[in-house]
Amino acid sequence: MKIFRYIIIVVALALLIYNATKLNFESLFEGDSKVAVICILASACAILLMVILNISYRIKGNRKV
Repeated sequence: MKIFRYIIIVVALALLIYNATKLNFESLFEGDSKVAVICILASACAILLMVILNISYRIKGNRKV
């Protein structure tokens, strides 16, 4: 499961970088650029969720029950 979380982070980071190359800063919310912005936000959310999940597993491991 740990490896899977890191794979998701790497894939989301690759998608974020790929979509950043598709941005047209002159017309940011038109055509393919709008799709790229949406995908960048989705990738950033996926990375954030996986980081939160990693932190929660670390906290769970350090907790004494």
